[in-house]
Amino acid sequence: MSIERKDNMKTVEGPAEYFTGKATITGQFEREAPSRVTGAIVHFEPGARTAWHTHPAGQTLIVTEGVGWTQIEGGPKYEFHAGDVLWCPAEHKHWHGATPHEGMTHVAIQESIDGKNVTWMEKVSDEQYMSPLGKE
Repeated sequence: MSIERKDNMKTVEGPAEYFTGKATITGQFEREAPSRVTGAIVHFEPGARTAWHTHPAGQTLIVTEGVGWTQIEGGPKYEFHAGDVLWCPAEHKHWHGATPHEGMTHVAIQESIDGKNVTWMEKVSDEQYMSPLGKE
């Protein structure tokens, strides 16, 4: 058993090539084999978002604060809120981030396959980001 204390967790800026706007990543972890689980706590300031990306085994997002948007390529854009749990299936190109007026924090959990847990792609355009919300 191990416990990583909040006060000892490292926080880094989300790299500009993978994020638009200000995002911070805290408590990044990767478990030892045979586990393949990786994750982190990611905070997005208003207007911040990821670039388009995929995960080889999918991704679960547990939203802890705020309001965000997400979209799978070719699908509608959805809004989500603190307390929601999102699932993006394996190899589905998607993005997620805060809304323009409210920040958002989530715990991101995904698995590594052959040592890789994400494939980053192009940035989400302002036009894509500001597209209308879909109907649920």
